[in-house]
Amino acid sequence: MSRIIAGTHKGRRLHAVPTDATRPTSDRVKESLFSRLAGYDALIDAVVVDLFAGSGALGFEALSRGAASVELVDKAEAAHRTLSRNAALFGSAATVHKADALRHLKARQGPPVELLFLDPPYQLTEQVLADVLAAALPQLHEAATVVVERDEHSPEPTWPEGLVRFQDKKYGSTHIWLAEPA
Repeated sequence: MSRIIAGTHKGRRLHAVPTDATRPTSDRVKESLFSRLAGYDALIDAVVVDLFAGSGALGFEALSRGAASVELVDKAEAAHRTLSRNAALFGSAATVHKADALRHLKARQGPPVELLFLDPPYQLTEQVLADVLAAALPQLHEAATVVVERDEHSPEPTWPEGLVRFQDKKYGSTHIWLAEPA
């Protein structure tokens, strides 16, 4: 089980996806990442989209730390059930979508995304990740922050024109990239 590590829901336990297909972000990585995001003023009242959400740990952590809303997107049935159970703990600020990330972005209606999390499965190809990032670009607020989490051996994502990496950091076997609209 994962837990919320700070904010209004600190200590709340989240249901985990009952499969080996997902990997939870460690508390150490979450704490460091969210400290950075808070330093960039990327959390308070933010519209958040968490793609490849799994249990939703990143999106729910953002809500606990002051985000206005979060859309949690995962196409796996087990993840969708888990997201729905976890979202019930957070009320109407969390919405769950059982959808492919690329299709969701192309059909999404709503306010511009201010914080976007992408923590795709390891087996997702770099080309599909690049396609998802390109589809996300028109959805982003001009001051958005994009967070990509991958395995330490994964290459840097191919950023679409109009999106630039401004930071990256390795935490053990996890590599995090932060990008923003150009």
